[in-house]
Amino acid sequence: MAKDSKNNEFVAPLKKAKGLGSAHEGVDHWMAQKITAIINAPIILWFVFSMVNIMGKSHETFTAWVANPIHTILLLIMVISVFYHAKLGAQVITEDYVSSKCFRLMKLIGQKIFFLVLGVSCVYSILKIAFMAGV
Repeated sequence: MAKDSKNNEFVAPLKKAKGLGSAHEGVDHWMAQKITAIINAPIILWFVFSMVNIMGKSHETFTAWVANPIHTILLLIMVISVFYHAKLGAQVITEDYVSSKCFRLMKLIGQKIFFLVLGVSCVYSILKIAFMAGV
């Protein structure tokens, strides 16, 4: 037990830590990062391999490639997973290194909006190409 300097009472370590410790969300956040990392590894390799093979081809070939249902689904999974993983990583960095509570909150909100807008824009673009290809 430690002695509390304010009122000369003995205070248990758990009492001193109340309000300073875990919000009970750390494991979920950590697990989401690991799952998205596992998803991202093979899907990004597939994407890079596919882009190397399609490089130099015509616009029509590319749109036909995106319109293939398997490619459309894999692209959508990749976009959602990559942007969610990026949001999680940016959140950890902000929470660890931004000390001002007000600025941290504004930055976290801004990051969520940023990654949401980019993700929705990419999903919209993929779907538009997929559904409009050949029209």
